[in-house]
Amino acid sequence: MTAESVKHRVQWPVPPQDGYTVDDLFTLPDLPRHTELIDGSLVFVSPQRYFRYAMIHLLAHGLRSTLPPDLKVVCEMTVVLDRRNGPEPDISVIRAEALTDRRQTHFKAADVLLAVEVVSPDSEARDRDYKPHKYAAAGIPHYWLVDMAGQDDHPVVQVYERGEATGTYALTGIHHDHVKVSVPYDIDIDLAAIDQY
Repeated sequence: MTAESVKHRVQWPVPPQDGYTVDDLFTLPDLPRHTELIDGSLVFVSPQRYFRYAMIHLLAHGLRSTLPPDLKVVCEMTVVLDRRNGPEPDISVIRAEALTDRRQTHFKAADVLLAVEVVSPDSEARDRDYKPHKYAAAGIPHYWLVDMAGQDDHPVVQVYERGEATGTYALTGIHHDHVKVSVPYDIDIDLAAIDQY
């Protein structure tokens, strides 16, 4: 090993015996952007596909177009679910009063009405399995899972709603061309508009 290779080594933090907490997530120095905390483990984001970028912008714009004044749309902000879980949904619809400061770095699960995840190759299992389970357990009433389908890689949005009796999500619709729903508010998004981003 040369002095040059030692000089460029990354010093990764050593996890505590019981795993990290959300306090650690917000105070550990030099974490890469968009680091998430899942079950006490830090999760780093790998390079993303253009599809993810375009869908986040398309959906955020569409969600804002009919947004009631008591709600806000935020992208890639940490949502604290509990002491050991601080995921970062691609998009969240939050209560406007939850935004208290422009330096704010996170929101509480109780302030989130909708969490949206756009599937990436490195996050597929988390987006399909872990995160929906955790979002539902934390009481977030709505969840959207966005993926590509078909030979043309067109967007597909799966819409889920949390059942109060079960505390789990149930699929309420699969949208290929248009997302038109009435909860958590009236939303109408043309998915074909992805080509504009």
